[in-house]
Amino acid sequence: MEDSLIQLTPIHLVWALGMMAIAIGLSSWQKLGLELQLAIATGRTVVQLLVVGSILAIIFDLKDPVAVPGVLGVLMVMLMIATITTRNRIGKKIPQLIPVVFGSMFFSTALTLSYTNLLIIHPKTWYEPQYLIPLAGIVLGNAMNGAAIAGERLVSTIKSSRLEIETHLSLGATGRQAVEAYRKDAIRAGLIPTLNQMMIVGVVTLPGMITGQLLSGIDPLNAASYQILIMFMIAFANLITTVLVTQGVARQFFNAQAQLQLP
Repeated sequence: MEDSLIQLTPIHLVWALGMMAIAIGLSSWQKLGLELQLAIATGRTVVQLLVVGSILAIIFDLKDPVAVPGVLGVLMVMLMIATITTRNRIGKKIPQLIPVVFGSMFFSTALTLSYTNLLIIHPKTWYEPQYLIPLAGIVLGNAMNGAAIAGERLVSTIKSSRLEIETHLSLGATGRQAVEAYRKDAIRAGLIPTLNQMMIVGVVTLPGMITGQLLSGIDPLNAASYQILIMFMIAFANLITTVLVTQGVARQFFNAQAQLQLP
């Protein structure tokens, strides 16, 4: 197998934009009203990925001792954006939500990456950007989605089940006991996309990691092995994140006297 990747030039990207131009034209023809959204999404995709690609090219070339702050700086920006996005999807009115989400995703991502680096891939240095940044991005992106789904589900369920929760409280249940069933349902909801993906990976879909490696000429079995690792990392981090986020969210609905308070 040829061990090289066909390089894409600006001309190739212009031709790629043609697909989005056709999509915008199709939306207009069908009167879907998606033209502006498609145009904005296209522009943001191009600008964001080119900027990220340029920044990562610089980070990958950094040498000690500036490499560590550079890599950690990129990871911190990714974590903050994921935190804010998740908070916005769960609910802006819930107090102390940003620390809850930030701490949950920080812990789950750090634990997952530490386990992977120390026990599995063994990079030359723990901050090797070739491994740390892509793996962190994959884990954070999926943890963000899982946390948002679980948190949003829990918030909406608590708000719609006030009478039932207060009944449990009046019978002597603690706040945690009163919402425990809702929290478990929310965790399951947050894990559904990951579990569904694991059930059909390689049969119906080829995820980004294995696709990218196959395009770059990597041995298919090695690419499949990395994808297995990625799927396990995602499931592990998502479960930890959703458990921590739902615990933190549930606490925000009760005061010190274990009384239900809706924001």
